[in-house]
Amino acid sequence: MSQDLIRQHLLAAFPQFEPALVDVLAAHAALKTFSAGDLLMNTGQNMRFTMLLVEGLVKLYREGEDGLEFFMYYIQPGGACALSMICSTRQQTSEIKAKAVDKTTVLAVPTALMDELMKSYKSWYYFVLETYRARFEELLVVIDHVSFKAMDERLEFYLEKQHRDLNTRNLLITHGEIARDLNSSREVISRLLKKMEQQNKVVLHRSYIEYLK
Repeated sequence: MSQDLIRQHLLAAFPQFEPALVDVLAAHAALKTFSAGDLLMNTGQNMRFTMLLVEGLVKLYREGEDGLEFFMYYIQPGGACALSMICSTRQQTSEIKAKAVDKTTVLAVPTALMDELMKSYKSWYYFVLETYRARFEELLVVIDHVSFKAMDERLEFYLEKQHRDLNTRNLLITHGEIARDLNSSREVISRLLKKMEQQNKVVLHRSYIEYLK
C-alpha cells in the first residue's frame, strides 16, 4: 500500500519522472509527514536523505552565529531542497534549517541511491540540474537585494515574493516574523509597513497583511 501511495504522490507532484524512476523511488524511498512548525532539517544535522516535497510548504533559513535567522526561499510541491542534495551526496552536515509552514509530506530519498539515480535516469538528472539552477538564481536575487537595496525596497520585494510564492494576497505573517526573516527589528518593519499602507501598497489587518500591488 505504501508503494502505491508513493506512486500516487510522485505522479501528482513529479509528472516529468519516467516510469522506471517512479518504480525505483517507490521501492526505496519513504514518506514522512510533518506538522506546521516542525523542523525537517536543522543546522549541523547529518543528511542521510534528499527531500522531495509532495504536499505542503517548507521554509528554508540560514542561521547566523548570533542565532539570528535569515529567510532564503520556499519549497513547494514538485520541488526539492538543493542543499540537502549536496549535503547528502557529500555526506556533509546541513548548514540550513528547513521548517514546515503547514502540514507537509516529503519523500525521503536515501543518500545511497543518489549516484544510481544520476547515472541511470535522465529525468532525475535533469531534475537535479534544474533544481540547482533555480535555487542558485533565486539566491542571487536575494543577495542582490541584501547587498544593494535599502530596507524599504527589501521589504517590498519580500512581500511581493510571499504573494507570488504562496499565491495569495492575504499574508498570514507577523511583523516580528518579517523582521526575523529580513534580519531587522520589529519596530523598523512596523514603521515601513505603515508607510506602505499610506502609499496604498498594503492594508494592515490584525492577523494578516493584505498585499495590494
